[in-house]
Amino acid sequence: MLYQFYEMQRAMVEPFADFAQAASKFYNNPHSAFSQLPLAQRMAAGFNLVYRLGKDYEKPEFDLHGVEVGGVDVTIRERVEVDKPFCELRRFKRFSDDPDTLEAMLSQPVVLIVAPLSGHYATLLRDTVQSMLSGHKVYITDWKNARTVPLSEGEFHLDDYVNYVQEFIRYLQGRYGQCHVVSVCQPTVPVLAAVSLMASRGEKTPLSMTMMGGPIDARRSPTAVNNLAETRSFEWFETNVIYEVPNNYPGAGRRVYPGFLQYSGFVAMNPDRHAKSHYDYFKDLIKGDDASAEHHRKFYDEYNAVLDMDADYYLETIATVFQEYKLVHGTWEVKNEQGQPELVRPQDIKGTALLTVEGELDDISGSGQTRAAHDLCTGIDADARKHIEVQGAGHYGIFSGSRWRKNVYPQVRDFILAHQPASATAASAAGHVSSTSDDELERPVHPDHPDELPEAPAAKTAPKNGQNGGSAKTSHHTRRKA
Repeated sequence: MLYQFYEMQRAMVEPFADFAQAASKFYNNPHSAFSQLPLAQRMAAGFNLVYRLGKDYEKPEFDLHGVEVGGVDVTIRERVEVDKPFCELRRFKRFSDDPDTLEAMLSQPVVLIVAPLSGHYATLLRDTVQSMLSGHKVYITDWKNARTVPLSEGEFHLDDYVNYVQEFIRYLQGRYGQCHVVSVCQPTVPVLAAVSLMASRGEKTPLSMTMMGGPIDARRSPTAVNNLAETRSFEWFETNVIYEVPNNYPGAGRRVYPGFLQYSGFVAMNPDRHAKSHYDYFKDLIKGDDASAEHHRKFYDEYNAVLDMDADYYLETIATVFQEYKLVHGTWEVKNEQGQPELVRPQDIKGTALLTVEGELDDISGSGQTRAAHDLCTGIDADARKHIEVQGAGHYGIFSGSRWRKNVYPQVRDFILAHQPASATAASAAGHVSSTSDDELERPVHPDHPDELPEAPAAKTAPKNGQNGGSAKTSHHTRRKA
């Protein structure tokens, strides 16, 4: 009933938020008589703050339209490359009329950014994507809000997350021949599992893995997040934080961990900091400091937009990562798309370079939690491994903001380039075609945009069983649901 009560409360608050927005405009618009009244600026600021505290925050857009590559401005077009029931693989295509820039872009590495599925949308990594676009072909996992996914699509498990990552890696390998993977926070664990399983099967693995601020070994330097998971039983989480999606959403009846509960937890970690931030915003509006006010709006438009997570995925993550530590104990088995369990063995990874990044002041993934990946990936040569600790950086500072752009990204970029085969770069530069990409070899290249391949329809999940066949993934969901 909590979810239904939340929806009722939201519906009741919405008219007041709309009124506050209108009142703020009345007091702020120079053509309005209200703006001439005493204390009008304070009234406008107060109503604006009330509006922002009461409004509903929808999924933000990436809103990336251009980036600088080698000192030249290039255009970006965003599109969905692969559409799965619970995730979209999104690509940011780059276009330029400068021949030298096109040649440089063609030879640049392909990077899959695996965004966290932990309450916020993938747009939280907007700064990460924008930086990476200056030197890479960039794809990102854009996880869907579970309340928008119909029950007919089945449940979503942690195993499915791992299988999605493997599918996306194979897709990029099929298109370009090779790729690099960057994971931020939560996905470091399923990404390590995905690459481990591919290595154990003898499949081609990514050229490099970059893992940033993730709980590979959540026992090290435990944070408030870790302590909560350890001091509560699995049954407590299932009883207290799992609710059904109300009837006004496409995913009605789906069991989820609601985004508004996750958001409450985020705020509860630093309530004083958020209160001060809102008060500073109020003062900035009064002073007319538009730049600071806009910075506040952009941050909280992102921070306040949250999504629901499927209950099975959430609970399995709690148990596997934060309670039983199956990855570090070597006991984690993942069911593949055919439903067969496979043991996760990071020690089988040999041909993938490993970079880990931690923030000195990270209060979500404590010191040493991400670095633990080096202890597990014993098959990777020492000269193909590196660890970075970012001084003065918190959790978000390692993938967003000035520290990310000035200190972290250059090292990530250089690490990826160091493990990008020179043969691929040379072949691309010589013939505008990558010798390691069957996709580029077989499909015609646009003469004005050799970095970009011809448009292909977004790949869709195969139809459900009984609808022109079926797929291993679909039957996997059906089997789980049954």
